Order: sequence, then C-alpha cells, then structure tokens
Amino acid sequence: MANDPEKLEFEGSLGAQLAARLDKPEGTPKAYALFAHCFTCSKDLSAARRIAAALTKDGIAVLRFDFTGLGNSGGDFASTNFSSNLQDLVLAADYMRKHLEAPKLLVGHSLGGAAVLAAAAEIPEVDAVATIGAPASADHVIHNFGASLDEIEEKGEATVQLGERPFKIRKQFVDDLIAQDVRSRVAVLKKAVLVLHSPVDKTVGIENAAQIFEAAKHPKSFVSLDDADHLLIKYKDADYAARVIAAWASRYMGAKK
Repeated sequence: MANDPEKLEFEGSLGAQLAARLDKPEGTPKAYALFAHCFTCSKDLSAARRIAAALTKDGIAVLRFDFTGLGNSGGDFASTNFSSNLQDLVLAADYMRKHLEAPKLLVGHSLGGAAVLAAAAEIPEVDAVATIGAPASADHVIHNFGASLDEIEEKGEATVQLGERPFKIRKQFVDDLIAQDVRSRVAVLKKAVLVLHSPVDKTVGIENAAQIFEAAKHPKSFVSLDDADHLLIKYKDADYAARVIAAWASRYMGAKK
C-alpha cells in the first residue's frame, strides 16, 4: 500500500518555487521516477496521479511537479518556454539527487513527453524514458494558438484560450519551440525508450509516435493505447498505461550505478 503523497518544493529555472508531490511505496523504494505533465496541465491531472500510484505499487517512488507558472508553482507562465521547462526538469532531478535519489526513470505526457526525451541526456542516472501521446517535435503545440499566431508575431504576445483558461503567449515562446529539435536528441539518446500512443489521438497524431520510435535506438518499445483520448480521461486507459509503464520499467530498475 502506498503512502499519501508528500508535498515538496524546489527552485525552478526562473527562480520561482515549484510545487511537487512525492508518491512513495511502502518500505524502501527500489528506484525513483520523475514525471512531466502535459502542456498547460498540472501534476494533479488524473492520469499523472494514477500512473504515479501504479509505479509506487511496483516499488518505484515518483516525483511529479508543476512547471513554472502552472498548477501550484510560482512564476509567470508567459516568461517560460520549452527550454525553461527542460531546465525545470533538470533542476527537479538535481533536487532528487540531493535530497532523495536521482531518477532512473523519466515519464512524460504529451509535450512533457517531448521534454523528457530532450532532457534525458542531461540526467546521467536515467536508464529509461517513457512517453505518452508525445509530439515528435516541440513546435507541434503551436497549432493550439490558431488565429492568435498573427497577433503574437505582430505585437509580440497574445492571450490564447487553452482549454478552460487564458494564457499569455509571447513570441519568444513560439520561437523557442520552433528552434527545438527533439528527434535529433532522441537519435543519440543512450536510454531505453517506451512510446505509448493512441491511434485515435486527435491532439497529437499517431504519426508522431512513429517518428519518435524511428529516431530512437534500441532498446525501444511501442504500445498502442487503442481508443484512448489524448489526456487519458477514462480511468481504464490511464490505469492500462500505468501498468504497462510499471511492468516495462521494472526491467531497468535493477542495481544502482
């Protein structure tokens, strides 16, 4: 039986305090994992909680946190970009290394999946990376800005409705997304990679999974999430993804380096 999540915080890339949750199994964890949530989501999304719960049942502790300016974390979202998200991830791993144990597993959902693929090489203790509905390129999220792209280009920023909330998006955010080359990082990533994706994902098409899988070197695995939606809203889909990740990761959670 897992313990109640422990509240933690650490300093992020832009100096703000980032809110985190540590899900721990009973007894001593056999390894630690770090979870990155989807674009403009939070660590408390149902899928994130259920994946963390499944991993703790398998003896793996999980740190999940809110990126700068999102969820319960401090900072200004408008000042962030994909590069600052990557640095938030590296700083989360630094915090774990100092206070807990460095992560051996990274799990990322949607743009968080692209982020863990891009950041993995900077966390030497990581042996395995799992993605869920991840885009093959960071700039995939730009289509969410729609007609506001012209305003962003002309005025330098615009308020964009994403889901149920408005977000201020600046030109530097868009430019940074375009400049990122996730696939080239995957191609030289010396970590085990698991790609989970739904063939009916309407937010991030299944072709993205194919591109990530093709770029990755072995050992690599692909698992279809069948009729799941992008956010894994249905519990059965989140639970299935969680069980697959836990079973797959167990192969790489052996002896410490």
